[in-house]
Amino acid sequence: MKVKEIIRILDARLLCGEDQLDYTVEMAFASDLMSDVLTQNNDHVLLITGLANMQTIRTAEMSDINCIVFARNKKATPEMVELAEESDIVLIECRYSLFKTCGLLYQAGVKPIF
Repeated sequence: MKVKEIIRILDARLLCGEDQLDYTVEMAFASDLMSDVLTQNNDHVLLITGLANMQTIRTAEMSDINCIVFARNKKATPEMVELAEESDIVLIECRYSLFKTCGLLYQAGVKPIF
């Protein structure tokens, strides 16, 4: 699924990564525990989280995750957006709960990692 479709399905807001709207996500992983995120080893993964801090961006960078959705109406700081831009990571803000965000994307065809 392309980033632009994710934004449409979630009625979400794109914070950075305008040049990556056609990037394809194959699987999603939802977690607020960044130690769990570090255990995944897949390509084209979307991270869905409610943890909006610099550590989330750094964890995504270390895990080769190119797209993050912040659920539960969490807001990224300007510093987070700047770091994501430097790392070519797409940031999206969504008002839905983690559960609803995952459900909508699963229903639209995004596969779980496990």
